[in-house]
Amino acid sequence: MSKPLIKIQQREALAENALPADMHPLLRKIYTNRGITDADELNQSMQYLARPAELAQVDRAVERLAIAIEQAESILVIGDFDADGATGTAVALRALRMLGASNVSYTVPNRFKYGYGLTEGLVNDISKPLPAVILTVDNGVSSIAGAARAAELGMDVIVTDHHLPGEVLPAVYAMVNPNQPGDTFPSKNLAGVGVVFYLMLALRARLKADNRLPEPVPNLGSLLDIVALGTVADVVPLDHNNRILVAQGLARIRSGQAAPGILALLNAGNRHHCRAVASDLGFTVGPRLNAAGRLEDMGRGIECLLTDDLATAKAIAAELDQLNKDRRKLQDDMQAEALQILQNAQQTLDNTSEGSFGFCLYDAGWHQGVVGLVASKIKDKLHKPVVAFAPEGEGSDLMKGSARSIRGIHIRDIFAHMDAQQPDLINTFGGHSMAAGLSLPIANLGRFEAQFNLSLQALVNPLVFTNVIETDGSLPAEHLNLETAQELRYAGPWGQAFPEPTFHDQFTVVNKRLVGGAHLKMLLQSQAGDIIDAIAFFQDESALNGRAQIEVVYRLDVNEFRGQSNLQLMIEHIL
Repeated sequence: MSKPLIKIQQREALAENALPADMHPLLRKIYTNRGITDADELNQSMQYLARPAELAQVDRAVERLAIAIEQAESILVIGDFDADGATGTAVALRALRMLGASNVSYTVPNRFKYGYGLTEGLVNDISKPLPAVILTVDNGVSSIAGAARAAELGMDVIVTDHHLPGEVLPAVYAMVNPNQPGDTFPSKNLAGVGVVFYLMLALRARLKADNRLPEPVPNLGSLLDIVALGTVADVVPLDHNNRILVAQGLARIRSGQAAPGILALLNAGNRHHCRAVASDLGFTVGPRLNAAGRLEDMGRGIECLLTDDLATAKAIAAELDQLNKDRRKLQDDMQAEALQILQNAQQTLDNTSEGSFGFCLYDAGWHQGVVGLVASKIKDKLHKPVVAFAPEGEGSDLMKGSARSIRGIHIRDIFAHMDAQQPDLINTFGGHSMAAGLSLPIANLGRFEAQFNLSLQALVNPLVFTNVIETDGSLPAEHLNLETAQELRYAGPWGQAFPEPTFHDQFTVVNKRLVGGAHLKMLLQSQAGDIIDAIAFFQDESALNGRAQIEVVYRLDVNEFRGQSNLQLMIEHIL
């Protein structure tokens, strides 16, 4: 299979900076490379958070919730079946109860029965007596039919969401979404959990002003560990506002003050909470939480985050860990099938000048809860946007798709262009710039793939198909050590749009072996003569092409083993 073109590019400072002169010189460079020009942008105090009052319609949403609390009206939280939706639902439930709500419950639509969000079918199936208020979390901005049906049945709908809106918004009591038209909130990158957390902050402020806070006075900061988890797991850009939320949440986790469910999920992934960083949330806790929504019912994941009993949390975490193992096996099988589909289309892949700008994959036996992960893996291999489809259900003539994109291609805008060109092609779609979901008739697959490539060709600069790997340059020999690795580990939080430092250097391969059946473990010698452990995940000796001298892009990592800490290089690319 042909590999994408790769270009190594060193990050460079965008402007002069006012960072402290006594800051570690490597950190100073790294921060400046990420656009940080002032020390205040690194301050992770809560006082630097944007104000909840800046969100449009937040006052109206608060007013309705305050009435519901005062009159003991029922509030139904409707979440989403991913980690962002699960954490947001848990934050909403915990916060509302802390603020005095006596009649609050939740539901998450079964993705295989209802699909995503506040659908009309879900509304029709809400158990009676009907709630007075529906509060959506991480969904609702596109729920036009569902919101209309809820209003018809006499329920007030408050939407909290962060997804990009379509041309028409649902008619709801209040819409809290920093990305809706006219909203002036300074951070457009909040995850769904972040939006609902902000609403709860505003509600607390209102109840405090009215002298209606319960005793003891609730501390919503105690929920920041859950907010941090959802923010990292949803891979939203870590702007200053989101970095504050994540840093504050990680501080709670490291101090052992996290929800028992988060501590249990970290433990299930062999991670110690005292050393937790953002990547532990993204690659250890998040996938285990997501496994429930992908394969079964996200309710188990939410219950893991809601329980205050550590024994219960450990039991649920064990269930989620097993589900995640099942998910991995299913994903591996589907990915192998996807690669075979692509291998069979080798001629098309190699001839990009004839329209192979993106790829669509479908198999009648695939699981719709895992297609997004498959799309992501294939996207990484090809450096092109990929849409993976699975049947909506047994006997259905519809399929559900999940898309993953690359930098420079706004996938939701691509779908909007396709919808404008062929209005009968796609039934529904929505999402972000880098990920989106959609549904359409299976019979439309051929037309969809053709229009997908036409829209990409019309809207995208071909230069984006070169995989530009940005690094922080060569790492000076005096910084290639354990102390620097430890410094960088906690200098984040690192994540989307605020990437963990990577470096680009040449090494000599001293020793190599395959571990775990899939990972290349090496001893490398630096140009200064130091011998260093290194590992390249999901690579084998073929990546070396028989060379003793290799050029790599890598991160510094601290390897903890039997109480000892050692420097280890995490090899991201062997060039």
